[in-house]
Amino acid sequence: MKLIVDFDQCEANGICVGIAPDIFELDDQDYLNVNVSDVPDDRLEAVREAVAQCPKAALRLE
Repeated sequence: MKLIVDFDQCEANGICVGIAPDIFELDDQDYLNVNVSDVPDDRLEAVREAVAQCPKAALRLE
């Protein structure tokens, strides 16, 4: 599955980073970086949780 981030909506709250730190990270200026575009099957459940918990609904899976 592809991970899509709406950077216009993202506030870099870091909730996704806490759930899946191997997929999401905040840089030194608190901008969200995503380490993959295609989510590996073994990380899909964690990424789904990050999508569900995003307070700005800036994440989605396709």
